[in-house]
Amino acid sequence: MQTIDFEKLKLRDGDCVLDVGCGEGRHTIGAYLQAGVHAVGVDLSETDLQTARERARDFLQPSGSAGSLTFQRANALQLPFADHSFDKVICSEVLEHIEDYQGVLAEIRRVLKPDGLLAISVPRAWPEEICWKLSTQYRQSEGGHIRIFNATQLKFDVEKLGWRRYARHWAHALHSPFWWLKCCFWEQDDQPLVRWYHQLLVWDLMQRPWLTRGLEWLLNPLLGKSVVMYFEAQSNLDTGSRKHG
Repeated sequence: MQTIDFEKLKLRDGDCVLDVGCGEGRHTIGAYLQAGVHAVGVDLSETDLQTARERARDFLQPSGSAGSLTFQRANALQLPFADHSFDKVICSEVLEHIEDYQGVLAEIRRVLKPDGLLAISVPRAWPEEICWKLSTQYRQSEGGHIRIFNATQLKFDVEKLGWRRYARHWAHALHSPFWWLKCCFWEQDDQPLVRWYHQLLVWDLMQRPWLTRGLEWLLNPLLGKSVVMYFEAQSNLDTGSRKHG
């Protein structure tokens, strides 16, 4: 399940792409498959990284192909890369877990090239607020969400570092009701309604039928569980405006 729209991120062959907080590798592998990019996924969890490596084996191209795919353990507050190393950076569903999220943004700015692009997603505020109200365990479990983001404030925090948002959308509308059910029946995955809804989401993910895809597209602006924003350097947009002026 991918949250980032790679077309909006403008992936190109040869790009160096960093996935910060990659988890089990969904966006790192997705970027690698989308274009001939050099994709690097970093995460603190060695367990998740091992899962990502195992999944990646099914997709790796023969040696000598245009792109590459690697995973390594790293702290998002101390990324082990030189300044201006990456053309694109992905940070999806990560910042809500980290106390010093502004420190993560500063590190991303350091490793991103001056003309690079950044994609960020976080849980949307109002669906997340319902989850918090329905279950204290949802937010108190290990590795849980420690804040509810106001998307406008997050946009402001990112733009203070010299970027400007050039695109935004919402994602995973069909997942919001599922998580409300999960919170109502926390740690009761065998509850019939929770189990049925999970099976529906798995079926939708694997089959991608037009009915549910169209329904989610219609519902995302209202019900989308995640808000996704794309940023580029302020100077790039100013230059573009002058060229078209």
